[in-house]
Amino acid sequence: MTSQTQEPHVTTDDLIALLGERLHTEVVQHFVALSGAGTAYVERQVTECLRYLYLVSRHRERLSGLFLPVEQDIDEIWHYLILQTREYREWCEQRLPGRFFIEHRSIGYDAYQQEPGREQAIEEALRWIPLYVREFGPFDEGALPHWTIVRFLHDQLSMSLRDIAALQPAGAP
Repeated sequence: MTSQTQEPHVTTDDLIALLGERLHTEVVQHFVALSGAGTAYVERQVTECLRYLYLVSRHRERLSGLFLPVEQDIDEIWHYLILQTREYREWCEQRLPGRFFIEHRSIGYDAYQQEPGREQAIEEALRWIPLYVREFGPFDEGALPHWTIVRFLHDQLSMSLRDIAALQPAGAP
């Protein structure tokens, strides 16, 4: 079965249920009011933030300490969740698959490239793409605004979403 026909293991509804409908609604309403963006767009931002955190939790050994290039808006949603300290701690430690508190550290993509070097930054950024596809299915047009490296591959390198979904980490068979 190819990644294009593979059904996601974790749906948006699954992620909302993990977070809790009340907190999900609160986050969406907060960012709609703050940004002036439409509800559907903000709901997608929240979904991509939850996907990011789910991946970090589920694949701790592979992704711990790696830079996952999400847009600043996704980082701001994560900040908001962290400020709901009791709910965030419970969500991380009791509901997410890794059952550990996901700590936060902000660093911009340009600054990150300076730390490990450009090649390592690219390798690390690409390492999580197959994990995303396995958990949530292939990227679609709605995901592009929220994932820096995926948008770069699509827009700047003219890779199709199908080609991006087929990427494998370095050294993979």
